[in-house]
Amino acid sequence: MFSNTDEFLKDFQTIVNIDSSSDHLPGVEQVALFFQKRFSDIGLRAEILFQGDTKVPCLQAVSCHGNGDTPDGGNDPYDFMFLGHMDTVFPFGEVEKRPFSIQGDKALGPGVCDMKGGLLVVLHVLETLKKEGVLDKMSVCVAFNGDEETGSDASKSWIQSVAGKSRRVFVFEPCRPGYKMVSQRKGGGWFHVSVTGQEAHAGADPDKGINAVVELAHQIIAIDALNDPDTGTSAQVTVVAGGDKVNIIPNKAVASVDVRIERLEEKQRVETFFATLCDRRVLPGSKISVTGCIDRSPLEITPQSQALLDVIFLEGKKMGIDVSSIATGGCSDGNSTAALGIPTIDGMGIVGANSHRQDEYVELASIPIMVTLISNVCKALI
Repeated sequence: MFSNTDEFLKDFQTIVNIDSSSDHLPGVEQVALFFQKRFSDIGLRAEILFQGDTKVPCLQAVSCHGNGDTPDGGNDPYDFMFLGHMDTVFPFGEVEKRPFSIQGDKALGPGVCDMKGGLLVVLHVLETLKKEGVLDKMSVCVAFNGDEETGSDASKSWIQSVAGKSRRVFVFEPCRPGYKMVSQRKGGGWFHVSVTGQEAHAGADPDKGINAVVELAHQIIAIDALNDPDTGTSAQVTVVAGGDKVNIIPNKAVASVDVRIERLEEKQRVETFFATLCDRRVLPGSKISVTGCIDRSPLEITPQSQALLDVIFLEGKKMGIDVSSIATGGCSDGNSTAALGIPTIDGMGIVGANSHRQDEYVELASIPIMVTLISNVCKALI
């Protein structure tokens, strides 16, 4: 069993106490620098890549095996891609309000669960395998991006490029309580609906107006009908705005919609619905425009990913841990790698819950268990 929990906790305090919200790139880069040094110390070629027009810091660390990195210039795929994100949803200054702390059997702090704990599982797994002489026998690429919480716009193509050179992908988002890996995730995307009407005096000339808010209300009812529990599709109108003054018929109204799909075939139905929304106006003279798409395919179980799960379950059983898997509605970068047909297992970080909340936590007892479990899984697969 992994016995270096004290060092893990020291590292935990260091990186959790770095504000690294998606819009605070210096903080994201500081986290990347921490991991760059540690991965370099165990012989990985680690570099910080600045992705996209916004120069999002991303960390790539590869072993000197596979994909042209071998001395003979071979192109064997990586045995493993270890995927995670360094950014959090919490704004700059959150660390000062509630820095890393240990309370009873839990660790707390901004990003402790989602997902700085998972990043440290990757580091300590690879350090463990290095000490055991196993790391030099395997090829691995670590990919930590800095914009996952905002959709991975800058890093998605890089992530998929690395995944395309890998046999399998492990995503180190938090393991769910009860040692439940994530084997399925809904895909999804965002749509933005804009309605244009005609302003008019609400009292003197209401008949001369076209109420954009009323038109949008009709469309919201239509959008709500997309929800289908049988197919696992959800369409939630989350942000609505319209109108300016109480005595003016509003000529503008907008709504944002969060859509999640469980099945890939639902993508076409949803996108067709929104593409034809402008043809289903209710108020004469109103205009509707829609932007957005389903940009993350579902992470679904395949025979190859089930085979990976079976190995994980078996290694857990050897340790006396009842490991299982669940489906969840949230997306991760694992959706993007699974979309390429690469076997992908998510939820391989330490056990935690309440992501994106101030009471986010991880279970301290899961640290040695998860580091040991993932180390054993790697050894079983090479």
